[in-house]
Amino acid sequence: MSPEQIRLKALKRFALSITLLNIFGHTVLGFETSVLQVLVATGTAYAVELILQTVDDRSNNRRPAFMGGGFNGLVVFLLPAHITGFAISMLLFAHDELLPYVLAAAAAITSKAIFTVNVRGKTRHFLNPSNFGLVASILIYSQIGLAAPYQFTEHLYGFFYVVLPLFILYTGSLLNGKLTKRMPLILAWVGAFILQAVVRHYLFGSRLPSSLAPLSGVPFVIFTFYMVTDPATSPSSTRGQIVFGAALGATYGILMAFHQAFGLIVALMIVCVCRGIMLYAFEHGYLPKLRAFLDGQPSPAAGSVPGDVARGHADGTLAAGAQTPAIPRAVPAVGAE
Repeated sequence: MSPEQIRLKALKRFALSITLLNIFGHTVLGFETSVLQVLVATGTAYAVELILQTVDDRSNNRRPAFMGGGFNGLVVFLLPAHITGFAISMLLFAHDELLPYVLAAAAAITSKAIFTVNVRGKTRHFLNPSNFGLVASILIYSQIGLAAPYQFTEHLYGFFYVVLPLFILYTGSLLNGKLTKRMPLILAWVGAFILQAVVRHYLFGSRLPSSLAPLSGVPFVIFTFYMVTDPATSPSSTRGQIVFGAALGATYGILMAFHQAFGLIVALMIVCVCRGIMLYAFEHGYLPKLRAFLDGQPSPAAGSVPGDVARGHADGTLAAGAQTPAIPRAVPAVGAE
């Protein structure tokens, strides 16, 4: 398959997976968000995606991208927004309020148009959309938070209590192993998470079992396999993935050492911001040795990097790589994105 076919296959599988998980969650598992909140978050994501794409295309005298392929083209175009809306409704808990879901979904989609960097002449966003939406909503609405981990297995008992996380682990491994090629990132992140727990145990006296407990939860598995591995906002090269995963684990450990809440999503946003700064530096010819290291290439000698190469970016260096969508801003949000 071509890179575009692989991207679309991964996008469709993820959209189907998150839809089925939400349906199963609201009928069996015990998701505590209302169906109305799901519809509001998803509807907002659809609307903002369509509006921004229309404005962008009209300002450049183009026909709106979602109008070229009929109904099927519209569905494919809205898949990233669909994933974003469902992810936000599943992970955010705002009691009976609707505005936090509107803000989170709107911020998530809008971030793809605002927080961008040029890579090889193409504009790419560098913040994980769903993650940014969650952070933005939580910062503005102090009375809300993330969904409690127990809601994912609240109505499961016995053997089925273990089946769900194992099933998500299995499907996530297939998706990231065969399509997105992000298994090095997953392994680096999980390894760094375990390491930071051990370090905090010996340096600060935190209980090791408690620090490692998130590993066994469904939210951690979803975060690891479907949010951290978003192809559009994570590295493609093996070395870049390892650095990204290790940086994420280290950042999370620092946040926990300072008793900061919402460590997972805040750590991911910080790492994505740092990656965006590095992409900007690479694009303008700075840090050529670091770029070569992350690409797995020999380090260039001083002054030996041509201007057009220095301004460019080798495929796979902290970029979306082959999984980057051809349609502007239409990228997966939770792994996601």
